[in-house]
Amino acid sequence: MRIAKIVAYVLLGLLLLLQYPLWFGDGGVASVWRLKDEVGAQKAENARLRERNRALEAEVVDLKQGLAAIEERARNELGMVKKGETFYQVIDAPAKPQAAKP
Repeated sequence: MRIAKIVAYVLLGLLLLLQYPLWFGDGGVASVWRLKDEVGAQKAENARLRERNRALEAEVVDLKQGLAAIEERARNELGMVKKGETFYQVIDAPAKPQAAKP
């Protein structure tokens, strides 16, 4: 009977020793969970970058094919005006300072 208890404890100890690498070792469950989180974050980043690349690609195609995009950029970024157009700039009047109330 005493030997059976010792054997049971030894087997339990061996079982615990074999379980440690499974849960906490390199390639264990904790490592797999961490890697799954990293993969999810990387997939989200890839989707964001893929969308940005699509937008940039569409802009490049638009700039190569049409003059409308080039004209729009020239107007917005460089302040250019077509020949024969009249440019009006409206400036808001400065706000009047309010007198301090006693």
